[in-house]
Amino acid sequence: MEFTDSALFVTVGIPVLIALARIVDVSIGTIKIIFISKGYKFMAPILAFFEIIIWLIAIGQVMKNLDNVGNMIGYAVGFAMGNFVGMVIENRIALGNVVLRVITRSDANELISHLREDTKYGVTVSPAEGSSGPVSIIFMVLKRADLKRVISIVKKHNPHAFYSIEDVRYVSDGVFPAERSRFADFVKLKKGK
Repeated sequence: MEFTDSALFVTVGIPVLIALARIVDVSIGTIKIIFISKGYKFMAPILAFFEIIIWLIAIGQVMKNLDNVGNMIGYAVGFAMGNFVGMVIENRIALGNVVLRVITRSDANELISHLREDTKYGVTVSPAEGSSGPVSIIFMVLKRADLKRVISIVKKHNPHAFYSIEDVRYVSDGVFPAERSRFADFVKLKKGK
């Protein structure tokens, strides 16, 4: 009797493999949806191909062994964990652009100056009237990968500012920092610059 025919493998191994397959295919599906929403029309179908192949393998194992409750639990656990893993991956790759809207009551000149100098992004400012008096509204369109750094500048120079963030599908023109190579950044990091 081979290991794959053993009771341990059927009871534990197959459900674990089903869960792992679902984690992978649901993660791919989550990333695929993000790519579709961001307009990556060539990557999404490639991911969809691999997503469905893995799904077919997983569902095939569940259907072959409908009497094994462990398979169904593995399928459900894999689905749930796949959603979580997909969101974590999407957060790490930080695709696309966002609009950062900052509303500040205090004098925003120092914050605006730092945003322009430190980020090299375009900064649009508009005076407005808030519920408790005059405010400045600051708009920026930036790469999602730079969002944490820009938010830290806002918090440093105006910790009580209100801000909101929205996804942007397309950006036409604007002021954006020069594209830097991630390899060049890695080399600088290694050299200690």
